[in-house]
Amino acid sequence: MITRIREVRRARKMTLQDVADRCDPPTTAQTIGRLETGTRTVSVGWLNRIAKALGVEAAELVTLPDREDIPVAAVLGHDGAHAPRREAMVVPPQAQPGLVAVTVSSGVGDYRSGDEIWCLRIAPDDFAKAMNRDVLLPRPAGRFIFGRLIGREEDKLHILPLGGGQRQTVIANPPWAAVATRLIRPL
Repeated sequence: MITRIREVRRARKMTLQDVADRCDPPTTAQTIGRLETGTRTVSVGWLNRIAKALGVEAAELVTLPDREDIPVAAVLGHDGAHAPRREAMVVPPQAQPGLVAVTVSSGVGDYRSGDEIWCLRIAPDDFAKAMNRDVLLPRPAGRFIFGRLIGREEDKLHILPLGGGQRQTVIANPPWAAVATRLIRPL
């Protein structure tokens, strides 16, 4: 089995220590390095722990014959596009449980027409983790509100709509929220 732990870690811009600290239970950077290089055998348990630490599915950490890798051809910086220093791959977006999407029909805030915003549903106990992030919240009669979560008072969430000149909205007792986690933008 050929692993892609290093490529995925680099695509996520994480260090060996970042991954080691996010493992449950935490491990050492040296152990993650050994698993990446094949010096240590990667078990299914290790794949699952590392995948969770990286925020991906375990299947994304192994090379599968039916999945096409996307090589990084160039790195774009303030001084233009340059060849990468070393071979790298990117991880294509993959759906995970709890995702919902918002499609943008006309530009508002930072979002453009045609964008897809992938949001991860969270329970009320986790609302504090969404502070200062864009969220989707359900409202009565099948309506929704999408905006920046700017405050929380007990069971009330303060949402700032994305459009200019709009007033803050307070939503009481929402059953769930969905935090924007990925933007898919066609060019």
